[in-house]
Amino acid sequence: MTRARQRHRPVVTLAALYGAGGSTVGPKVAERLSVPLLDRTIPEAVAEQTGLPENAVAAIDDQPRTVPQRLWASLGRSTTSSGGTAGSAERLDMQERYVRARIEQFLANASVSGGVAIGRGGMVILQSVPWALHVYLRGPREARLRRRMAVDGIDHDTAERRRRVEDRTRIEYVRRAYGVDGNEPHLYHLMIDSTAVDLDTCVELIVAASRARVEAAEAGADAAP
Repeated sequence: MTRARQRHRPVVTLAALYGAGGSTVGPKVAERLSVPLLDRTIPEAVAEQTGLPENAVAAIDDQPRTVPQRLWASLGRSTTSSGGTAGSAERLDMQERYVRARIEQFLANASVSGGVAIGRGGMVILQSVPWALHVYLRGPREARLRRRMAVDGIDHDTAERRRRVEDRTRIEYVRRAYGVDGNEPHLYHLMIDSTAVDLDTCVELIVAASRARVEAAEAGADAAP
């Protein structure tokens, strides 16, 4: 008897350096593949599960070196369910681990429902999903700075300050959370210099590669005894 062909929803993780166009490419890829964009839905869903404010959940991804302080600032003057103020640094550290575990669970569930996940170490969390495609958008520093200067209407010094913070944050988050170097090529199937080709071409490349990954995984499942 022939086994029914298994269908997989496309899963794409997207890591991007400052000025590499991740916030533009991600939504377009999600639209083309007809899957959810997990950039905003992750903080919303995790906030609902944990009972923490959404901005506190989002702070987990911001500055790895100062997560307790940022969580404290995000929680601000909000009170706990018992009516007290936000707890100690140790308690916030526990919240950080709990929120990260929830983010990981949310991403793992997306391996079934499909989605495009921007950042949050998705290429590590979903590395065992055969049909997931892991993408890294990068490019020469000055080319990335020029793009952001044009898009944001900022000067070179401002763009460079933001680049240093955002690029360092991305690298340190992955290292701190998962003990790996987020620049390592083996973590990705596609590494694209998105300053060398236009962003629409980047979208086409990612969509085609994602569909190929899904087809290969399905063909492998059909061939299995």
